[in-house]
Amino acid sequence: MKTKLPIALLCLLSTFLSHAQQLPKGITGNTNWMNNWTNFNPAKTEYNEATNIIAGTIDKDTKLFKRNTYQLVGVVYVTNNATLTIEPGTVIRGDDKTCGTLVITNGAKINAEGLETDPIVFTSNKEVTERRPGDWGGIIILGKAPINTIGGIHILPFDLEPMLNHYGGQDAEDNSGILKYVRIEYSGRKLSAAKELNGLSLAGVGRKTVLSNIQISYSNDDSFESYGGDLIMNNLISYRTTDDDFDFTQGVQCNISNSIAIRNPFSSDISGSRCFEVDSYDKIANTDMSKKLTKINANNITLVNTEENNQGLVRESIYVRENTFFNLTNSIVSGFAPFVLLEGNIGNGDANLAKITFKNLIVNNCNGAITSEAGAANTAIQQYYSNPAFDINFTTIKNSELFTMPNIKGNPDFRMNVNNTIAIGN
Repeated sequence: MKTKLPIALLCLLSTFLSHAQQLPKGITGNTNWMNNWTNFNPAKTEYNEATNIIAGTIDKDTKLFKRNTYQLVGVVYVTNNATLTIEPGTVIRGDDKTCGTLVITNGAKINAEGLETDPIVFTSNKEVTERRPGDWGGIIILGKAPINTIGGIHILPFDLEPMLNHYGGQDAEDNSGILKYVRIEYSGRKLSAAKELNGLSLAGVGRKTVLSNIQISYSNDDSFESYGGDLIMNNLISYRTTDDDFDFTQGVQCNISNSIAIRNPFSSDISGSRCFEVDSYDKIANTDMSKKLTKINANNITLVNTEENNQGLVRESIYVRENTFFNLTNSIVSGFAPFVLLEGNIGNGDANLAKITFKNLIVNNCNGAITSEAGAANTAIQQYYSNPAFDINFTTIKNSELFTMPNIKGNPDFRMNVNNTIAIGN
């Protein structure tokens, strides 16, 4: 027995580790995929002065070239089923005075496929010392994929040209083009107290649209906001946005994977900024309840507050409203209060909670678990999610131990630190 026991234990440990390796938590990759194309200090990056102006309407196939630097003036519409192609390494600077904004209208396409070593950059037109969140508008893509508002067609509240401002339809496979190896910096102009542009607004966008390796930094509202549609997104980075990192509404069906939200408490606003804000509608009276409710499958996600002593300025990482499906798996959440907040209308019944899954997670340094706005439901909710099958592991370790290299001032690597035994589940 003395000789066989260590062998048995070794086999058991090997099996466990093999299982753990099959289900890595947080963002993954054989190498750090955030290297080369990202920029975590755009305030100090010198861009060339604009040599060309983009303004008005683009109604035929057009290409932008790396050899030029472009100034985006006013609201620029790509229309008439045209394709705007942008060469790798091209820099487009949004004009502050006219709130430069790029709108890819219903039926048109953007082909912005940068390279890891030569990304496409949308940024502020201001000088280095003057750049601030909200310097310009952002990018808006209007597609033909389904939404759940009554009538199936809707408009965005951004004061866009009425004849061009519509999205939605019946084509879940709709293709609005490619955004890959793209950075969007200092966007999100607030048009008024109730109208705020985002870094990237995806309205009725279909699943054949490629959305991969996109970094949005210092947006003055949401980084990524999706209004309906059917999306596949991966390798996204939201860094120091003022409002939400990922906001979903109007029945969007989305698979998002290998993506990260990096929050700082001093870049949050009082409205309740979260990494994920998920709902199916703004007002149920405007919603066709026979259509799909919002469903988000989020896998291998990292949500992190970089300021570990956040003085209460960062709140919950995830907020889920009623009649919404949200699944978070194989992920890491670190430094929030609480981990999740559920709208009070959701209640504590199993039928309601079955729509919202949290599985195979590390929840680190979060002041509170999965809680409800209706405090009386908390006991039942926490009992429901305490089922071992969900495999939610609560830890209290430093980010420097949990992640490989979480130093934003260098070349950050937020992949899980595999040398940390807590992180790999041992």
